[in-house]
Formats: sequence, C-alpha cells, structure tokens
Amino acid sequence: MIIIIDFGSQFNQLIARRVRECRVYCQIEPPTVTADQIRSWAPEGIILSGGPSSIYEKDSPRVDAGIFDLGIPVLGICYGMHFMVDTLGGKVKKADKREYGFASLTARQQKGLFSGIGQETVTWMSHGDSIDGLPKGFSVSASTANTKVAAMANIRKKFFGVQFHPEVAHTAKGRKMIHNFLFDICGCKASWTMKSFARDTVSQIRKTVGDKSVILGLSGGVDSSVTALLIHQAIGKNLTCIFVDNGLLRKDEAVQLKEKLKSHLKINIRFVKAASRFVKALSNVSDPERKRKIIGKEFMDVFEAEALKIKDADFLAQGTLYPDIIESQSAFGGPTAVIKSHHNVGGLPKKMKLKLVEPLKYLFKDEVRKLGKALGLDDELVWRQPFPGPGLAIRVIGEVTKKRLDVLREVDSVLQEEIRASGYYRKLWQSFAVLLPIKSVGIMGDGRTYENIVAIRAVTSKDAMTADWAKLPHRLLGKISNRIINEVRGVNRVVYDISSKPPSTIEWE
Repeated sequence: MIIIIDFGSQFNQLIARRVRECRVYCQIEPPTVTADQIRSWAPEGIILSGGPSSIYEKDSPRVDAGIFDLGIPVLGICYGMHFMVDTLGGKVKKADKREYGFASLTARQQKGLFSGIGQETVTWMSHGDSIDGLPKGFSVSASTANTKVAAMANIRKKFFGVQFHPEVAHTAKGRKMIHNFLFDICGCKASWTMKSFARDTVSQIRKTVGDKSVILGLSGGVDSSVTALLIHQAIGKNLTCIFVDNGLLRKDEAVQLKEKLKSHLKINIRFVKAASRFVKALSNVSDPERKRKIIGKEFMDVFEAEALKIKDADFLAQGTLYPDIIESQSAFGGPTAVIKSHHNVGGLPKKMKLKLVEPLKYLFKDEVRKLGKALGLDDELVWRQPFPGPGLAIRVIGEVTKKRLDVLREVDSVLQEEIRASGYYRKLWQSFAVLLPIKSVGIMGDGRTYENIVAIRAVTSKDAMTADWAKLPHRLLGKISNRIINEVRGVNRVVYDISSKPPSTIEWE
C-alpha cells in the first residue's frame, strides 16, 4: 500500500493510476491526515503530490511533519518536494526563471529513482519555485539547464524529491521512475489485483455489516451492478436492491434493464415506477444544478418510502467511484475546484439514519469493469456505457418536459443502434445525444420547417478525468444524422460536439 498526500495537484489521480498500473494499491489522503493514522495503515511508502501553492506562502498546505520519522520511504513531487525541503531544513525560493513544458534532464546518479533510466531523459516541468538550499543529508541527483536541483535524494533515509512530474506521459521514463520507487525503494509486491480486491472487500463488508440488512439503489450500470455482486457475496439474502424508474431513462430501458438484471443478478430486486412524479417536479426548471438537486431529492423520497418497507435495514450501499468524489467536492481537502454535484456523493438525509457502504469509492471506471469480469458479471452489463444518475434530464438542455424527453429518446435510440452496429460501442467511453433549447430553419418536402437541433457527443477516455472527442468516420456520422432527421419527428438539424475534457465536461450539464 502507498499513501498519496493530496496537495491539490491536477495530476493526483494520474499518480494513483500509475501506482495501480504496477499492481500496487494506493489511497489519496488529505494533508490533514496524521502521522499516527499513516503508521496504523502500515504503508510501504508515501508520495507527496504537487500543488498550485508556494511553500513560503501563508496558509500553504502542509502535512504532519512526523511522516519523516516513520522510517517509511517518501517521494516528493514538485510542491511535495518543496514541502520536504522546507520541513527538513532546506530553503525554497521563487525561481529566477519559471519552467513549464518539456525539459532535458541529466541524471547524476544511476541508482535509486534513476536506476535504468540513463544519463539523459525528457521530463515535464511545471513550476515557478526552485530549491535554494538542500536539507542536511541530501544531494542533487538530477538537473536541467534551468533547474540545478531537478531531483534530490537522501539515500540513507530513502527520501526522494523531483521537481518534474513523473506521472504524466510527457516524462519519457516517468513510469520507470515510479516503478523504481515502488519496488526497489519501498519493497512493494505486485500483488494487488481485482481478485484480491474483491476478496478483501467482501471480507470487509461482512465485518462491517454483520447480520444487518443493506439496501442498494440499482441503476443497471456497471457500478451499481458490481456493488450489488460484492455485497451479495458478503451477506447474501440480507441485501435488497431497489430500481427506481424515474421516467428519465432511454427508450425501453426500464423494461430491458429489468429483464437483464433479473436474469444476470440472482439478487432480490424491487422495481418502483415513479416517472410522472419526477417529470412533474422538473416542470419549468432549466438550471442544471437545480435539476440534479430536484432529481436527487425525489429519488431519496421514493427510495426512502420503499426502504421503510424493508425491516432492519441499517446500511445503504452506493456505487460511488473516485471520479464522482473528485468532481463533486474539493478533493480530500485539496484545492480542487467543484465542477458539478453527483447524485451519489454528499451523504444522506439525516432522517434516513442509515450508514453508507461504498465498496468502489477508491476505484476508477476501468478498474470496476475489470472487477466485474473477475466477479463473473455478464459482458453486456460490464461494458454498458456510463449513464448519468439524473438521466436524460441533463441531456435535455433547458426545461424538461415529457414531449422533449420523448424526442430525445427517439434520437438516442437511433444513435445507439448505429454506434453498436458500427462496432464502436466498446471503443467509446460514452456516446449520447443532447437536445438543445434552440430551433433552426430547415426544408422538408419543399416546405419550410422550424424544428429542434440535437447534438451528438462521443468521447474516448480511460477514467472520465480527461476525455477526447471521438474521430468517428464521416460516413457513420452522416448515416446517424440522416436517420435522425428522417425518422424523428421534430428534429431538422444534427451537430457533432468536437470539444475535449478539459476544458469541456463530458456531459453538457
């Protein structure tokens, strides 16, 4: 296990991914974590992340200095390196010349972090501060033309610092450096797999829940399905799943999911019809955050009413993932901006008096899919593209009405049919349609039309933290557009979204 201290870097999640790619488990923790807490977890190493602050600024984030007395290897990256230097008696100052982008690194030591790297390599820099004096026991292990102390090391104590970012793809040998830290320096073993995660998680759920009952809001997506399988393995019949048909699903989705869930998950599932209730609550609402909050409240009210019918329910399970948490709140105490709220993040109404069980909250989506395969989940559920909790309500831009939802359902049905037929479904992270709140003039049958515009969004991604617009073949896009305009009454124009994340988000709202 590796502990990553979050100082607010935009690359924190990349650090975690690089560690896990080496089959070593890691957790991101806030700077408020104490040395005693870390000692109790007995990690093999600690990584101090980068961050936007300068260590000499007032209120710059700091972690318990006692971490340097634990006898555990520590790697500081950028700001994390500056924290290490400042805490251990060195000096950090504003750099004479800032350094951003590619930099040629010269390694002075061919051991430790730089074992097998070679004397010259390319790294990615992003800093405006530099080391002006090393702490006692440290030496310079690498430099660039602009930065004398591009890397430092105290070999005896196994403390290392790098000014660049080894976690990003732009650093040519970055993965090798992280590999060296994990295995050569920390002595980790590549033993963390989805099978081992499942085994440990089932054991932990069983220990936490005991003989109590758990309820789970099941959506039919891979996250909630895998959560259901894990909990079912742990407590069996003491799990009850509730599927709420909120009227914001895609065409025939409620019926199809009901059949799939019943056939693939041998679990107790209750199905609740509540479509009219949700659509009524969304009447005259256009603001996306208000939509999310209304849907969340209605869901909890419906869910609570159904949950009260289940005796001795003490726990609520959710398929919360790492990106859900990261996007919904300032990441674990770091200065990461709130982008949008997520339906399954932020706690529970006090009146429900249930404890949360979130077995996937430290996993990324691709890891959940691997876990689903390890648990024997059917491929159709494992590879189902992500679908937002608020459903089509945040894909109908502007006011949500049954009529507008029905138009979007028909559009989306055509899109999904063509994406699947083309063989692109599994290649894409998501593909969906968005109904815009504007209309355009068109010509149909020699007559003038003034109808809706829909946007097609298709992206590739690994974990939804970043995403690129999919370069779908023009012939496929043409066929999708032609079918939508000809088959869906009320649409006369189709546009394709060619923005990436960042700066855009994947969903429009």
